Amino acid sequence: MKPIVLLKRIIFAAALIPAAALVLDAFRGDLTANPIEYITHTTGDWAIRFLVITLAVTPIRRITGWNPVIRLRRMLGLFSFFYATLHFLTWFVLDWFFDFRQMADDIVMRPFITLGMATYVMLLALAFTSTQNSIRRLGRKWTVLHRLIYVAAVTALLHFWLARKTVVPQFQVVLVAAILLLGFRVWWATRSRTQPRPAAPLKAVKM
Repeated sequence: MKPIVLLKRIIFAAALIPAAALVLDAFRGDLTANPIEYITHTTGDWAIRFLVITLAVTPIRRITGWNPVIRLRRMLGLFSFFYATLHFLTWFVLDWFFDFRQMADDIVMRPFITLGMATYVMLLALAFTSTQNSIRRLGRKWTVLHRLIYVAAVTALLHFWLARKTVVPQFQVVLVAAILLLGFRVWWATRSRTQPRPAAPLKAVKM
């Protein structure tokens, strides 16, 4: 078995642990005195963590030169979407129980809900176009569309900060990691534009 395949399976299993732990807590009745808030925070935290981890894949490939690591990016991004979906459904079902009018008012009146919804819509678009068929069909537009992950990272962090109303230690870690990764992306893009292209080989002139 190739190392990247084994690593992918290990990460897949590990990424399901938070969801499994949440289900176990529910069966045990260990969802604290405010179960909805506990589920909301847990799923939201893991959605952001996986989003930031997804951002780390390309820098790791460029720094180490280990190209197979790029095969983890799609899976990690889909796990971010998975936990974001659980986070959204907690708000959609448990918080408002399909009360669309109240949900619409919530999106308009509370900025952190607005940012959260915008983030989820972007992740939804990225998830639905993550297939090989979408890559072939969209061509260059696919690359442009998937740059939304950087916007989603910013809106997700703002959503997290405004929702918690405090800078908790775990937020500091995620925030610093996101800033470093986004900064690397900006630096790499600038470097690629300013780096001189290799001169084309001169063609031999026949006498």
